[in-house]
Amino acid sequence: MNTQEQLNYERIANAIDYIRGHFKEQPSLDDVAAQVHMSPFHFQRLFTEWAGVSPKKFLQYTSVSYARQLLKEKQASIFDAAIETGLSGTSRLHELFVNIEGMTPAEYRDGGRMLSINYSFAESPFGSLIIASTQKGICYMAFYEDEKPAFQLLQQQFPQAAYSHKLDMLQQNALFIFQRDWSKLSQVKLHLKGSAFQLKIWEALLKIPMGKLATYGSVAAHIHQPNAARAVGTAIGSNPVAYLIPCHRVIQSSGNIGGYMWGPTRKTAIIGWEAGRTAEE
Repeated sequence: MNTQEQLNYERIANAIDYIRGHFKEQPSLDDVAAQVHMSPFHFQRLFTEWAGVSPKKFLQYTSVSYARQLLKEKQASIFDAAIETGLSGTSRLHELFVNIEGMTPAEYRDGGRMLSINYSFAESPFGSLIIASTQKGICYMAFYEDEKPAFQLLQQQFPQAAYSHKLDMLQQNALFIFQRDWSKLSQVKLHLKGSAFQLKIWEALLKIPMGKLATYGSVAAHIHQPNAARAVGTAIGSNPVAYLIPCHRVIQSSGNIGGYMWGPTRKTAIIGWEAGRTAEE
């Protein structure tokens, strides 16, 4: 990400933080623009270019009242409705089929001793990404601020693996998820290290359509463990593949956005970005 792109992202992130903290006041375009030291005209243009929707609509999509409205409309059945819709939904994400394959017990136990992992750095609408793949699929994707610590975190996941700094086709296919032209999307395969319970949760998250939200409790109910909401939250929090496994679509039952491994501001931004695109369709 070049200096100007980084500055633009920081401005938008600061604007989102302000909106999240003042949504009850319904701040005007002038109010938000002033917080990021931009003219209303230039801020409107930059925000719309970055998020795909106007600041006013983004406020509607990302406020807590919006999250509560979604939950109220579906109540306990929201996740069931999401599952029935699957990846087809109102978006074109039905063209993307994500398949999860768990690593073998030996790969899991030995820290990836026999694995050869390619990794590269990329850009997304929500900041810089590190993405890694084995021969079987994507094994890791995370947002980062600095490349060196990002790679070190990857190595901690698979301390015995052999690494090559290389962008391969598996990674390229996965990164098409951020393109506006989704006609290029093909099957994305994930090769993940996780317990049977974690894999089950991550597979359930794939069934939440773009533009929809679920709660930790509804995810627990879906896997027939209604009392395991806390364990579900832990499994969601350990998701090793940012965005492709949409842990950002899970919020608290109160309607609050809740935590996110890569920051609540980024989570709010992603929810609004997805809501904007499904509304356009």
